[in-house]
Amino acid sequence: MRMVACLVLATGVFAGTALLATGCGGGGTTLVEPTPAAGGTEGDWRWSLPAYYPAPKVPADNPMTTAKVELGRFLFHDKRLSGNGSQACAGCHLQALAFSDGRAQARGSTGAVHPRSAQHLSNVVFNATLTWANPSLVTLEQQMLTPLFGDDPVEMGVNDANRDAVLQRLRDDADYPARFAAAFPGVAEPIGWPQVIQAIASFQRALVSADSRYDRWLQGRGTLSTSETRGMNLFFGEKAECFHCHGSFNFNDQIVHASSRIVETPFHNTGLYNLGGSGAFPEPNRGVFELSAKAADMGAFRAPSLRNVEVTAPYMHDGSVATLEDVLRHYAAGGRVIASGPYAGDGRANPYKSDLVTRIDLDDQEQADIVAFLKTLTDSGFLSDARFSDPFATRTTATAKGDGHAR
Repeated sequence: MRMVACLVLATGVFAGTALLATGCGGGGTTLVEPTPAAGGTEGDWRWSLPAYYPAPKVPADNPMTTAKVELGRFLFHDKRLSGNGSQACAGCHLQALAFSDGRAQARGSTGAVHPRSAQHLSNVVFNATLTWANPSLVTLEQQMLTPLFGDDPVEMGVNDANRDAVLQRLRDDADYPARFAAAFPGVAEPIGWPQVIQAIASFQRALVSADSRYDRWLQGRGTLSTSETRGMNLFFGEKAECFHCHGSFNFNDQIVHASSRIVETPFHNTGLYNLGGSGAFPEPNRGVFELSAKAADMGAFRAPSLRNVEVTAPYMHDGSVATLEDVLRHYAAGGRVIASGPYAGDGRANPYKSDLVTRIDLDDQEQADIVAFLKTLTDSGFLSDARFSDPFATRTTATAKGDGHAR
């Protein structure tokens, strides 16, 4: 059975890579050398990856270093990085939820409700694009400008009026000057927005999840139940066809890595809406159409990675599907029917729906088996790994009140 899953991995976007060829036989971990560059000692950072994971792609102008990743961890969890000092990046990306937030729609530091759900950050280093429906955002550094400085909706709420004050909070901290200097040696003024963004991006790239029960099974270090095995075979088989959008090692279909030559970035309309039978999706959540104005892009969103999907409910771009069981029913039906109300329509008949989304004859047991398999993708170690945790959580209440980190 192990070779069934490995065959699907090997025939995806990584076909022919040495990493996949060595991984599916049952084995172990490979250490991938970092890119040596300024900002850390050569050989300072090591990726610890299963053999079927490729080496991550890292920008030449922001190489990975331990000092930078650790600085990024502090900044990611620091509420002082928001304009009003009320919310950290971690406010929408909680480690226990695979760095998602458990809400249908994210909320910013001023209380503004985002139209879309906060995506989880498991293995974000391998994502070819970085939002639900913007093909142009392809680096973490570029993407981070939106939550930091965007105003529609406000997320972190940094703007021209407070951006210098936010940096001053970091300069006045007892620890940050030394941390920035270690992460960015040789920079005359290391506490600046470019360095903040590079450090957080480095931390996000370090968020690698690769030790789920499924991974252990692939490596010959664990077992799957009968139900989980049936679900796996359905997932990777032509009956359920889940693998067409979720068949890579990262269980999505937009992948980039250090050896990528051709990077595909498909977006899909899954028949979630069909307002009035017109094919429309509710504004402002109309997918890539919001940027392209092309009818074919109506309702087209990125297929997210299914790693740790058990803990990232609710689902879909707008959080409108509550449970994994509901997700399976949606795809088995070939789309969603909304009988009444402002969003009424038969998503199964959406004229822009992907050809990959059709009615699938899955009985209740088969759907339950697929859900059971999806739960084997939970990496419990990743969800509690101290390397990614809130560094301020262990401080005493008195210290927290004194330095502005009170949770």
